[in-house]
Amino acid sequence: MRKRLVALLLVPLALAQVGPVQAQSSTSAQRSSSGNQATAELFYMIQQLQQEVRRLQGEVEEQRHMITRLQEQGRDRYIDLDQRILDLSERMASQPESAPASPSASGSGDGQAVEAREYRQPDAEERKAYNEIQDLIRNQKDYDQAITRLYEFIDKYPEGDLTVNAYYWLGEVYLVKPQLEQAKQAFTIVATRFPDHRKAPDAVYKLGVTLDRMGETDEARRRMQSVVDDYPNSGAAELAKKFLSSANG
Repeated sequence: MRKRLVALLLVPLALAQVGPVQAQSSTSAQRSSSGNQATAELFYMIQQLQQEVRRLQGEVEEQRHMITRLQEQGRDRYIDLDQRILDLSERMASQPESAPASPSASGSGDGQAVEAREYRQPDAEERKAYNEIQDLIRNQKDYDQAITRLYEFIDKYPEGDLTVNAYYWLGEVYLVKPQLEQAKQAFTIVATRFPDHRKAPDAVYKLGVTLDRMGETDEARRRMQSVVDDYPNSGAAELAKKFLSSANG
């Protein structure tokens, strides 16, 4: 009887001890559940940010590709125009003159005229070499090889009509790479040694663009103004005016 009474007294004590343990276990479970939910929310936010970054990167790459395509198309159109002008120049040179041709001139800033000289016209071999270089620039986009071939062309065919073109395109390729100091030198050669050539207005304009990219803004504006003054009827003069208007604005 005594043993049974003791057992009955011990049961409530045991139940009282079990209660706090169960409460602690329930609190720990709640904390664990809250932690898991926060981790899941954080993981979801990270995934959303990663998706947004990938989307923005895709847009940037698409815009960069579009800009590259536009630049390439611009160079392609210029090469086509250059080729047509060259063909016309050769046809005119091959026709007999019925009267003395008046020298072409463009107004200069000091009121003097730039007298046009007669440039040596290319033969078939020279033209073929020049066309191959154009293909390197236009279709193959092999600018390093184009630079090498341009230097070889200038060395082999000095002082010809296409030689001036070669100097100009040397500047263009260096500008694309971009190797600005070399581009500056190539454009300067055309601007100073061949101011009467059809490439001169574009060369002076591109020299201004190059100087502007190099941070030489005052000299860039001076070159742009010289395009407007010395070659007022050229397409480059219109581009130079837009540059000056933007710079002054």
